[in-house]
Amino acid sequence: MTTATEPDTATQVYQLYINASQEEVWKAITDPAIVARFFHGARVESTYEVGSPIRSWSPDHSQQWGDNVVLECDPPRRLVHTWRSLYDAEMASEPESRVTWEIEPQPGGIAKLTLVHDRLDASPKTAASVRGWSYILSNLKTVVETGEALPPIV
Repeated sequence: MTTATEPDTATQVYQLYINASQEEVWKAITDPAIVARFFHGARVESTYEVGSPIRSWSPDHSQQWGDNVVLECDPPRRLVHTWRSLYDAEMASEPESRVTWEIEPQPGGIAKLTLVHDRLDASPKTAASVRGWSYILSNLKTVVETGEALPPIV
């Protein structure tokens, strides 16, 4: 996985190749049952229509973790949404940032996934927290390719 951080623009970029089709990767990032397997058990609710919310909850649904809005949706190629973490009061008070998922088909039937998390310059606690994308994306790749999730990390 390639990771790049641009401190002057507070942009984080992650790239990885997944042994799956573009459509399979799209399904993984938009199907609530699959998202729960790679994203800390999060329960996600969204229609993924532009302007619609993407709400995420703790596994037991007792705490809302995120309240985001779909900005662009072009299945199975591109999903752009706001990002705002609610599970931490300090992060919840920071300005929202933006997450872009780009899925490109590659020769041999694999997919290249690029995740860009930007607009983090005014959200330092969120910027530090979202470095967890490396684990999330590794877990996504593992779930899609093997059907099994990685063990939780502390």
